[in-house]
Amino acid sequence: MINENEFKVTAIKDGTVIDHVPSKQLFKVIEILGLENYNNQITFGMNLESKKLGNKAIIKIADRFFEDDDINRIALIAPQAKLNIIRDYRVVEKHRVTIPEIITGIAKCANPHCVTNHQPVETRFSARPSGSGILLTCCYCEKTTDKINVIR
Repeated sequence: MINENEFKVTAIKDGTVIDHVPSKQLFKVIEILGLENYNNQITFGMNLESKKLGNKAIIKIADRFFEDDDINRIALIAPQAKLNIIRDYRVVEKHRVTIPEIITGIAKCANPHCVTNHQPVETRFSARPSGSGILLTCCYCEKTTDKINVIR
């Protein structure tokens, strides 16, 4: 029996749960994954209690499994996120997102004079963790930034 002060969120049969997303980054993760155009069930919550983050967000996506490029996008925005793969209502895999050493074609260089902002050149960055975020260094102009502009 559900208490009148509690809500029940329907479990997903198959799909992905993205957990431990900083609450402030929830809508950015939804945007970079293009979930606003996804037609299957998506459930999200924000400002949920978290011992590690203080508060967190969670996203449940039915019938969607992510490729490496999508996971790299998540890592750029929420490097502490965890992915839970659901099959037949059970968690069958758990993964922490990891920041790849090299990121190509996902982020835009913050240097307005960089060749990648003026020529049809795919962006390429070396990436490293920094506190609870990430630093990107452009492989072309060597500009380092923590302000991540993700290309969709």
